[in-house]
Amino acid sequence: MSMSRDVRFWEIRPNKSSKRKKTYEVRWKVGGRERSRTFETKALAKNFLLDLQMAAKRGEEFEIKSGLPESMIQAKEAVSWLGFVQAYIASRWPHAAAKTRDSMTDALATVTPVLVTDAAGMPEAETVRTALRQYALLPADRRPADPSPEIVEAVRWLEKVSLPLAALAQTATVHAALDALALKMDGNPAAAETYRRKRAVFYNVLQYAAELEELPANPLDRIKSQWRRPKVVETVDRRVVVNPRQAKELLTAVSYVGRRRGRPMVALFACMYYAGLRPGEAVALRKQDCHLPATGWGTLTLETSRPQTGKRWTDSGEAHDKRGLKQRADKETREVPIPPELVRILLDHIAEFGVAEDGRLFRSQRGNVVSSSSYYRVWREARLLALTPEQVASPLAGKPYDLRHAALSLWLNAGVHAPEVAQRAGHTVDVLLQRYAKCLDGDREIANGRISRALGS
Repeated sequence: MSMSRDVRFWEIRPNKSSKRKKTYEVRWKVGGRERSRTFETKALAKNFLLDLQMAAKRGEEFEIKSGLPESMIQAKEAVSWLGFVQAYIASRWPHAAAKTRDSMTDALATVTPVLVTDAAGMPEAETVRTALRQYALLPADRRPADPSPEIVEAVRWLEKVSLPLAALAQTATVHAALDALALKMDGNPAAAETYRRKRAVFYNVLQYAAELEELPANPLDRIKSQWRRPKVVETVDRRVVVNPRQAKELLTAVSYVGRRRGRPMVALFACMYYAGLRPGEAVALRKQDCHLPATGWGTLTLETSRPQTGKRWTDSGEAHDKRGLKQRADKETREVPIPPELVRILLDHIAEFGVAEDGRLFRSQRGNVVSSSSYYRVWREARLLALTPEQVASPLAGKPYDLRHAALSLWLNAGVHAPEVAQRAGHTVDVLLQRYAKCLDGDREIANGRISRALGS
């Protein structure tokens, strides 16, 4: 580390530009090398310049590369990775949706155990992950008052050995983090989509550190081209898509699962298939959101979604978050025309089961939002009743969400224009066509015919 006491300072100068607001620049020189830093306000610039000048008066040496005095460098090195991500989560938590909070802590609980100075004395991996997810990575007011001794021990170990944040500027350290993100707890490769989601969280944390100038730049930008990321499947697997006959047989099979368990969920699954709703949108559907005429097509006006995340992540303390529609502004609605088949199913459902106090069409036996575990169990039983053994063993309609995939594929194959399908589904056109490209029937035969004619065969 090249150091110098040859330091000079200039007056703060304002930066004026027609394209951005006025900022203030601190300029100084260390060992003949000019340095500068820009601040949003003059007060911040003055405070930073005063810190530099006081360090120089104390006789501190300045690092020529960064332009910072020893005391500032030591302060940066004292910031640990764990301490920084805790501050990052606290700043993001109030504005994040419950699923985002869950995903954020999930990713950071994966990467934090490898960003340590020494793995000696490390508790069991599952204990460390639990300590991070259920305590250390939660805001202080969300942490349990009486954590178990195992969690306390794991948190103490993490606080002791967590790497300095500055170490993340090293390529080898970031590669170790990426290796961890690419694996599951059992050491097997993680799904490509899982890796991409976790990597995005890791990138955002490092970007935040760079914006606060805790790191000189985001190190992932530097090594992106060198890292061979797992291939991400962008398109829907056409093998999961049921045809209309199979869909109707599955809905009928749901009713056979039982009057108290299956029959109330027929309309829930029908909303996913005939209206292309996401599960979170379907469980939030209210009677007042439905226009159900005696004949012809109806309309669903969607406003809210109730994705299931867990009590730890929601502000309400309920298992289901309450939020606006995906990819839409708060309170923005989405209208979905529904065919007469679904209109009749919903009318029959309301006549037989009524609605919850807040108008929700679907509710548990206690009146709560229907849990994903409940409708997944019913769906698994319905597949056994409706499908052949070979189909049960296949990916066909393996998850309730596959009903939405079937709906959008059906609409596209029926010739509905992509912008209209995207509007009904709550997608952008680009994402819609990208994800459902392999589910469009007929293109291969058309292409084969054109090639055959060109070959003269």
